[in-house]
Amino acid sequence: MTGPRFNRDFDPQHGVAVRESDRVRRVTANNPGPFTFHGTNTFLVGDRSVAIIDPGPDDPAHVEAVMAAVGDREVSHILVTHTHRDHSPASAAIKARTGAPIFAEGPHRPARELALGEINPLDASADLGFDPDVRVKHGDRIEGDGWAFKAVATPGHTANHFAFALEGEDILFVGDHVMAWSTSIVAPPDGSMADYMRSLDHLMVRGDARLLSGHGGPVTEVPDFLAGLKRHREGREAAVLDQLTHGPQSILDMVATIYSDVDKSLHPAASLSMLAQLEYLVERGLVEASEPPSLTAIFRLV
Repeated sequence: MTGPRFNRDFDPQHGVAVRESDRVRRVTANNPGPFTFHGTNTFLVGDRSVAIIDPGPDDPAHVEAVMAAVGDREVSHILVTHTHRDHSPASAAIKARTGAPIFAEGPHRPARELALGEINPLDASADLGFDPDVRVKHGDRIEGDGWAFKAVATPGHTANHFAFALEGEDILFVGDHVMAWSTSIVAPPDGSMADYMRSLDHLMVRGDARLLSGHGGPVTEVPDFLAGLKRHREGREAAVLDQLTHGPQSILDMVATIYSDVDKSLHPAASLSMLAQLEYLVERGLVEASEPPSLTAIFRLV
């Protein structure tokens, strides 16, 4: 079962406005890391006035680079795909500079309630103070001077994740839902594998020609790439089910085997991804757990 053809060939040109299309420029923040690749992509859309998508981290240098790319044009809208701290915090500084309203699904929230005694390991990565001026719903049309977006709900990576389709260019700004360089992390309780797979299925029938992601370069062979992503997730699921044929196991046991080829420093993130996968399997009645699905539960086949 083959996955997508990931492409890590990407020159971020930190702080420089890079042309992605006639109406789109990209400015990549200098915040590289194991989960951000070369940094967070901020997109500027428009000619006479612009919308800014995912202003990025709380980094004054990046804000200055974005504002330099804006130049003397008006910023009429700020759009945020989701509320992780590498995507949304700079929206406050750019709003203060421009007066533009912020559009997003809503404040950060988990995909499910925490179990009794459960601690959210991802709180530090969430922009918990974020609250948009305008709350976006699936199908909303967001219109500016010479451009318009259709809002597309894509929960999974986070509960409040949205993509934005640029009319007239067949471009979808997908945040962290789809990335050319790697799979997106789906980690409970912030994320939900069930939601992620449903969102992926929705994108597979949309027919967008180009995906611009929050990290890395564009996805151009969209149908093949999305089908590969789905096969990759299904392959991980099959590996979990196969591992459980050997008897009841914990997530730590399974990660050590299934992710044996992955740097051990990434195993905590892999454990959360596996938890998301197991929650999805439990929801569908294929696996049961000794307690509500968690990192400490023991899982077995039904």
